[in-house]
Amino acid sequence: MASYGYVRVSSADQNEDRQMIAMGGVRIPPRNIFMDKQSGKDFNRPAYKALMGKLRSGDLLYVKSIDRLGRNYEEIQSQWRLLTKEKSVDIAVIDMPLLDTRNGKDLMGTFIADLVLQILSFVAHSERDSIKKRQAEGIAAAKARGVLFGRPVKKPPEDFAALVKQWERGKLGFSEVLAQTGLTQATFYRRLREYRGGMSK
Repeated sequence: MASYGYVRVSSADQNEDRQMIAMGGVRIPPRNIFMDKQSGKDFNRPAYKALMGKLRSGDLLYVKSIDRLGRNYEEIQSQWRLLTKEKSVDIAVIDMPLLDTRNGKDLMGTFIADLVLQILSFVAHSERDSIKKRQAEGIAAAKARGVLFGRPVKKPPEDFAALVKQWERGKLGFSEVLAQTGLTQATFYRRLREYRGGMSK
């Protein structure tokens, strides 16, 4: 039997220290800790997939809390069944001792663990929905204040019209006009349409 740990944070700038300390507390060797820096909306994560390839029947998997495993209610339930039933792996949720499949393998113990899992999975999913809602509200409020999102608009140079004329007359090649305007091909054509549209007004 081997013991593994799974650690997940939602983005690269989030700190995984608390989870790593918890893994050290249950004596998981660093080589057996798999970490993703990715959303918990599904299980399409590279480290999680690598972990699934390592796990064998009788192994033990630690996660600090159920929301570190995932934040999608149906997906959590499905993965839990896959791990415990199909792969015969034990799971221990460090922050919730009731979710330790090594204990209470009788009918009552299984019932309690399943019930707790459903509740915590629901909470994790609801929190993800709340985060998404807060993000959407924050973006809407920022847009209302005039905050711009995405890449900054690349403006054409002041001599754009003269360069276009030279290009149209064959005095400048296309690669030369792109180099002198500092625009990509797609942006050049967008600015060209805007320029010609302005001429026709």
